[in-house]
Amino acid sequence: MTATSPTAPTAAGPAAPTATTTPATSPVLRVAPAAPADAAAYFRASLVFHADVSDVAAALKADGDPGFVVLDSRSTESWDQGHIPGAIHLPTALIAEQAGQLLDKDVPVVTYCWGPGCNGATRAALALAELGYQVKEMLGGFEYWAREGFAFETWQGTERRDADPLTSPAESANCGC
Repeated sequence: MTATSPTAPTAAGPAAPTATTTPATSPVLRVAPAAPADAAAYFRASLVFHADVSDVAAALKADGDPGFVVLDSRSTESWDQGHIPGAIHLPTALIAEQAGQLLDKDVPVVTYCWGPGCNGATRAALALAELGYQVKEMLGGFEYWAREGFAFETWQGTERRDADPLTSPAESANCGC
């Protein structure tokens, strides 16, 4: 937040106000931002742990092996409502018991659950990491997969919804981020 500090008028007329930063009055800046090196380390680490829905979709769409498998950690009822094509279905509660039969520890796993309001993919990623798997969590989960207009499979077949213009650019396949 910036505030203006009045200055004394000059012979040419009133002086222009001077902008000053007042972090104490800003809820955003009550706690100062991290030092750039600390911020870089944090955001680099975040990318180690997370994958973006659009990046996952692009990798799966490309010809050849994407280099990872996608794991849906939701219930069977949720899986039947819709899931990412090619995903492996393994509810979090069954990971310890069944992961060894379904997954290769040499292939990274990208987990997802319902969406950003659900931490099921985080719990699944934790369970897999504790078993020795390389794992990332797909941010946005199935909700953002569908909202961005990517095809998904249901018990009735393949579906696709129009992309939500609040989550995906209307005129381009690339958001530029």
